[in-house]
Amino acid sequence: MTKSLKQFEVLRWASLFLEKYDREPRVAEILLQHHLNVTRSQFYMLMQEPVSGEIAEMFKAQIVKHAETGIPVQHLTGYESFYGRDFTVNEHVLIPRPETEELVLHIIDSAGQPANSNQPLTIVDIGTGSGIIAITLALELPEAKVYASDISKDALAIARQNAKRLGADVTFLQGDFLEPIIDEQIKADIIVSNPPYIAREEAPLLSDTVKNFDPELALFAEKNGLAAYQKIIMQAPEAVNADALIAFEIGHKQGRAVRALIKGTFPGSAVTTIQDINKKDRIVSAVIEPES
Repeated sequence: MTKSLKQFEVLRWASLFLEKYDREPRVAEILLQHHLNVTRSQFYMLMQEPVSGEIAEMFKAQIVKHAETGIPVQHLTGYESFYGRDFTVNEHVLIPRPETEELVLHIIDSAGQPANSNQPLTIVDIGTGSGIIAITLALELPEAKVYASDISKDALAIARQNAKRLGADVTFLQGDFLEPIIDEQIKADIIVSNPPYIAREEAPLLSDTVKNFDPELALFAEKNGLAAYQKIIMQAPEAVNADALIAFEIGHKQGRAVRALIKGTFPGSAVTTIQDINKKDRIVSAVIEPES
């Protein structure tokens, strides 16, 4: 790519190069749009325009790096979009998935003032990572008090950065699952979590883009992927108000097991499983009553 090429020529080269490595050709569009710093509509209108040599070379180098190593395009651009907002991401946090937007929408749809209470809702996001759930809920439900925890100081640094840039009022706490919430004597009306839920035995089945670049702490859980759910549910009685809602994102085969865990700790809870847009079990949601 030494001579000046038009945008469509640069894009065609990149798409063909990615296909040779069995990579998704659309990565080329995302990355080139990022380097050109244009909107999606502008990107398609400028196909006949030349691309500067400097941009072309940077773009080519990153396309080659992605093709050869599997590094996620989000690590190359530094961000990922979630619920209509751009969030900073890096190697310390899980890259947001579209399925998690459905979990957030479920919380928004379910949110309402606690019965006979003039107090705002207290929402707790466990294992917040880049902060996508907590920040989105704080912005979409501005009357709520939103807390978020993570055991990773590096992840919390990214989450705080995202919250500041997006203007979200979230209190971040460092610690293991609900422990910092319990230590601060916070009582939640809603607990939401997208915890690590992949069994370590499944690691060979993951793409290199996931297993080599997403943090292990955010991906894998012991006990066949159920350890995080067990820990959160075990801690929950000390951290919830009456009639609280707990909602988890789950692996599509984990619905029955997670429902059983909730029922084991909260026998009187009303538990439902919600499917995602692909008709796969994706959310387990429960209205619970803490033990008296």
